[in-house]
Amino acid sequence: MTTTTVTRIILAPREKQVLEGLADGSMLAAVALRLKIREGTASGYLKLAKRKLYGVSETAAALAVGYATEAIARPDLLDPESLRLTREQHDLVPLIAQGMSSAQMASELKRGVEIIRRDGRELLASLQARNRAHAITRAWEHRILTRDQVIAWLC
Repeated sequence: MTTTTVTRIILAPREKQVLEGLADGSMLAAVALRLKIREGTASGYLKLAKRKLYGVSETAAALAVGYATEAIARPDLLDPESLRLTREQHDLVPLIAQGMSSAQMASELKRGVEIIRRDGRELLASLQARNRAHAITRAWEHRILTRDQVIAWLC
């Protein structure tokens, strides 16, 4: 058995605050307002955080990498049995965590884009998530997405 190690990433306090603020499904403008900074400033902090988190481009991917590397606080875990997802919904979680678009997921899973979008909407509803970033937090809470899964696609 091989153990893969990933360097722990340290984010600046504001980078961390902005990313953690987005974890509950809030929009960047709302996070900026809570932090009493301009939205453009919050956007700058988010870009810096994404660059540090293996250069990911999507906020959902930044949260997944942040949780896996402990760059941001991990959410409390919930009972994984309290949530039932279809196989199609379950298949989307790691792809969302990688920051894939619906078209990329459709290609990867060999399904139509409209089917992927439908499954994605149903996944968000099942997870009670507001958006993809929030879906990553909810998937982490329910142990659908794990550190090992994220580390596997980082390496």
